Amino acid sequence: MFELLQVDPKTIFQLYFWGNFFTCILIFSFSFSYATSDNKKILKWFGLGKLILTLAWIMALLRNIIPDFVSINIANSMIFGACCFETIAMLSLIKAQAKRLFQIQIAITTVAILFFNIATLFDASMNTRVIIGGVGIFAIYLLPTITYFTEKEKSFFKTFYVMCYMAFEVLIAIRAVHRYLYPQNLIISNDTLDSLYSICLFLLTLIGIVGFLLLVKERQDNKIKKLLSDKNQFFSIISHDLRGPLGSSVSLSEILLENIDQYSREEIKEISEMLHDSNKNIYKLLENLLEWSRVQTGMITFNPKNILLNALIEENIELSKNVALNKNISILFESDELVETAADQNMISTILRNLLSNAIKFTDKNGEVKVKLLKANQKVEISITDNGIGVPDAIKEKLFKINGKVLQKGTENELGSGLGLLLCKEFVSIHEGTVWVESEMGKGSSFKFTLPLLLN
Repeated sequence: MFELLQVDPKTIFQLYFWGNFFTCILIFSFSFSYATSDNKKILKWFGLGKLILTLAWIMALLRNIIPDFVSINIANSMIFGACCFETIAMLSLIKAQAKRLFQIQIAITTVAILFFNIATLFDASMNTRVIIGGVGIFAIYLLPTITYFTEKEKSFFKTFYVMCYMAFEVLIAIRAVHRYLYPQNLIISNDTLDSLYSICLFLLTLIGIVGFLLLVKERQDNKIKKLLSDKNQFFSIISHDLRGPLGSSVSLSEILLENIDQYSREEIKEISEMLHDSNKNIYKLLENLLEWSRVQTGMITFNPKNILLNALIEENIELSKNVALNKNISILFESDELVETAADQNMISTILRNLLSNAIKFTDKNGEVKVKLLKANQKVEISITDNGIGVPDAIKEKLFKINGKVLQKGTENELGSGLGLLLCKEFVSIHEGTVWVESEMGKGSSFKFTLPLLLN
C-alpha cells in the first residue's frame, strides 16, 4: 500500500510544471475577460508568480542537462521570487493598504535567495539546501497568513483561501523538520512522507488557486454592490442639491427678465449678485460631481511627483482669499520647515480647496482660518482650523460617508452637498493617508489629513 504512494521526482516536477502552466492560462484568461481594472493588477502579480514558477520547474526538469548553476541556483531563486509575487497578490486582497508589507515580503525573499545561493556556493549538501528552501518558502508565506487573522473584515472565501495556505505552511514545516531529523541526499526522496507531501502540496496549490479566484470575484462583486449603492446616493445628491440652486437661478432670472424696467440700478445689482452666487454654487457642485464620477469610474489617474507642500498650500490659500475677503476672514499659514513629499498635485489642491472653502463657509465674519503643516511619525500632517460654529457630534461620523447625508448651512446660509469632503477622503485614501475632524460646538473645527513623508 505504501509503495503506491511513492512518486518519482521527475513525475512530480512534470506535475508541478503542467499544473502551473494551465494555472497561468486560467489566471490571465480571467484577467483579460472578466476582472475589473483594479483586480487586473492583483491578478497580474499572481499570474506572474505562476509564470515564473512554471519556468523554474522547466529548469528543474532539465537538471543534469543544463549547468547546475542554472538548474539549482537560478531555478530556486525563481521559485522564491514566484512565491513573493503570489504573496504580494494575497496581501493586496487581504489588506487594503499593504505597501509596507510588500516591502517586508521583498526583504524576506531577498534574504532567502541570498542564504540559498551562499549555501550552494559553499557546497552545502542536498539535504541542507532542501531545508533552507523549505524554511525560506515558509517565511515568505507566513506574513500574509498572520495578516489575515489581524484583519477585521473576514469572509467565507477569504477564510477558505487562507486555510489552504495554513495547511501549506504546516506541510512545509513538517517536511523541513523531518529532513533535519532524518537527512537524505535527494531533492525528493522515495519515502512515504515525501510522496504524501508532494501530492498534498500539489492539491493544496490547485485548491488555493481556486480560492484566490473566488476571492477576487467576491471582492469584485462587493465593489459592484458598493458602486450601485453609491450611484443611488449620487443621484439623490443631484436631484436634491442641484435642484435647489438651479431653481433659485431660474426664479431670479425670471424676476429680472419680467420686471427689469421696474427695478432701480441697486435692486438689479442685488438680484444679479444673488444670481451670481447661485450660479457659483451650481458650478462648484457640478465640478465636485464630475470629479466624484471620475474617481468612481477609475478615470482619474494617480500621478505622484515630488512637490513642495509649502508652495502648494500658499498657492491654494491665494485662490481662496477672495471668498474669505467677502466675510473679512483672515487665512494664516504656519510651518516651521519646508516639507517635500511625493503626491498628486491636482488631488492635493482639490483637498485643500474644499477644506478651505468649508472653513470659510462655517466661520463668522471677521473670523480666522489657520493652516498648519508639520511632520509627525514619518508622515506629513496638514490641518485647517477655523474658529467658526463647529461640527455637532451627531454628524461627525457622517461627514466622510456618501450614505451619511449632512444638512448644515454656513454662517450666511451658504449651501453645500457634502460631496467635497467625500472627494477629500477618496483622494487622501489614494495617497494612503487618513482624514478626520476635531471639533467643539461654538469653538470651531480642525480638519486634518496625513500624507506619507518623502524620506531623504
